[in-house]
Amino acid sequence: MKKIIYNEDNLLDKDITDYVQKVKLLIFNKENQMLLVYAHNDFEFPGGTVEPNESLINTINREIEEELGIKLNLTSLEPFAQAIGYYKDWPEKRRNKKIEINYYELILEEKPHEENLHLTDNEKAGNFCHKYINVKDVKSEITKNAKKFGDTRGIAKEMLNILAISKKF
Repeated sequence: MKKIIYNEDNLLDKDITDYVQKVKLLIFNKENQMLLVYAHNDFEFPGGTVEPNESLINTINREIEEELGIKLNLTSLEPFAQAIGYYKDWPEKRRNKKIEINYYELILEEKPHEENLHLTDNEKAGNFCHKYINVKDVKSEITKNAKKFGDTRGIAKEMLNILAISKKF
């Protein structure tokens, strides 16, 4: 598994006050398309935060059901990459956050079931939607969107880094 570490402030694990673990999925179909979610003017890979006492695989199953309306019962899936970010004074002073994101690849032919989505209020407020993009156009679409709306949270940069090491991309 390839690891990418972001740590501009050279924080150590002992400096961390908050730890968040997430999963993100690169989802492909047989039409050579990738499924991305779009909200708040940002493309993202589907996925989300691991809840207390939840395994990574259970998080994947839950997030697929919440964001795609598809019930999966995956029992195993290995990440191909992990991004670890250390953030000083985020989101407030004297709070240093470590965010660990495990990335997985999945071929999924079933289309999202819009009627079964369980979106957060934040996702709803951001006009959450699904977008299938031809694999050959994904990088340019992410880049074009980031140039138009900015990449203040670094999501586009991280997505491009992950795509560069994806086995299926």
